[in-house]
Amino acid sequence: MSDRSQRYDVVVIGGGAAGLSGALALSRARRSVLVVDAGAPRNAPAAHAHNYLGREGVPPLELLADGRAEAAAYGAEIVEGEAVAARRLPDDGFRVEYADGTAVEARRLLVTTGLVDELPPVPGLTEHWGTGVLHCPYCHGWEVRTRPVGILATGPLAVHQALLWRQWTDDVTLFRHLEDDFGDDAYEQLAARGVTVVDGEVVGVEARDGRLTGVRLASGTVFPREALVVQPRFTARSGVLEGLGLAPAPMEMGGRVLGTYIAADPAGATEVPGVWVAGNVTNPMEQVVGAAAAGLKAAAALNADLVTEDTRLAVEARRSSTDTQGDPMTGTDSATPRTDAELWDERYLRSDRIWSGNPNTVLVREVSDLEPGRALDLGCGEGADAVWLAGRGWEVTATDLSRVALGRAAVHAADAGVADRIDWQWHDLGASFPEGEYDLVSAQFLHSMGDLPRERILRRAADAVAPGGILLVVGHAGFPHWEKNPDPAVRFPTPDEVLAQLEPAPGEWEVLLSDEHERVQNDPDGNPTTRTDNALKVRRTG
Repeated sequence: MSDRSQRYDVVVIGGGAAGLSGALALSRARRSVLVVDAGAPRNAPAAHAHNYLGREGVPPLELLADGRAEAAAYGAEIVEGEAVAARRLPDDGFRVEYADGTAVEARRLLVTTGLVDELPPVPGLTEHWGTGVLHCPYCHGWEVRTRPVGILATGPLAVHQALLWRQWTDDVTLFRHLEDDFGDDAYEQLAARGVTVVDGEVVGVEARDGRLTGVRLASGTVFPREALVVQPRFTARSGVLEGLGLAPAPMEMGGRVLGTYIAADPAGATEVPGVWVAGNVTNPMEQVVGAAAAGLKAAAALNADLVTEDTRLAVEARRSSTDTQGDPMTGTDSATPRTDAELWDERYLRSDRIWSGNPNTVLVREVSDLEPGRALDLGCGEGADAVWLAGRGWEVTATDLSRVALGRAAVHAADAGVADRIDWQWHDLGASFPEGEYDLVSAQFLHSMGDLPRERILRRAADAVAPGGILLVVGHAGFPHWEKNPDPAVRFPTPDEVLAQLEPAPGEWEVLLSDEHERVQNDPDGNPTTRTDNALKVRRTG
């Protein structure tokens, strides 16, 4: 499958409480955010989530559905899929690869993939996990209060678990299972709290009507219990980070490994610049409300890092605009050569908005009466045309050379409620081009500061028009009057010349519009003036 070429400010890998909390905060900070959710929340087997202030007892899947809706309301995109790898790009961004072979790019990553609870190898535990087989008293203690509870000893926390669960019920039995002797002090503490200790290997659990009723030993003896507490091994879901060199660290106690986690600072920053983690993937003991708080904290730190980078780029762009004037003493150009993409990114970063935010007038005039279908917007800038088309029912693919512009466009689409109708794609159109056929291909002012193979691009644009579809090309007819030193090598083709450049076969196109027109545009000082443009509108014959 083809790669998704959109680049987001942040890709959040994992759609649990930590990931959605981070996505919500970042979207409210006007960042472009994609959440990739594999749809396997750790607490899915549980009927309710607890200790989440204001949402006590909410079903876990309902909490996540509400979180998705809240994040999406601020522009976050949420997709179902499994992210299997993340790799560093040459420009210090990241490429996130999906299991289905597609990929997406990001400036920063927030990984909230959680952990896997690996249960002790006792038959029946998996079937009752989250209902009769438990591990956290703060999550489930109230629900089994005063009932007979068993503790399966499988590690150094066994005695602690028994004493802790004793807070919720006075009927606690600690099954020593395969563990060594606990020691005199531990036995004294257990006896003082009325905890019964049973020797012998546990080989299974008993159940009736789907409810746990007992614990069975190798001897055949069954002890009536309505809940069995176990200590899972907490294994971080960290495979997506291996390509970045982030390996999980062991979480040890008493010389025993209880699980793994990804190390990070208090705000979630890992040792890999640009990568943050939050929730159980970095803190295996975190509960739902704590994971949500950690996602918020990581999002704030991550956004601050992006602000620092945005400022640096803006300063470089400002200096570049001065440097490119050349050395006044020698007359030479002192600027370092930059790619077209870098030039456009720098231009966009100089202000919060470059264009008016309104769709181009010729597009509105010539397309309003068309039946909506599939549209391709070449050189979409900050997205006004694409958003307008999507608002009228078109399914839009919109491309641009500037990732900064695409990020802004995605935010504008979300604000307009049409994000699901637009596929934003990064393309250097001279080197790559969107796939497929379209009922409308629009090239509005496809001019550039660099070397743009406009004729070749427009021929590819024409090839992308479906039978009966429309190609609309609008461009400048010349330099504006305020341009003091126009480049004599630059020519602005007439509509007839544009048509000839398409190299049409006889009868292939029906010309619907070919003209020059004037429009009002403000000059650099903000004064209204007129500028001459031209337009070509043709229909591919059936």
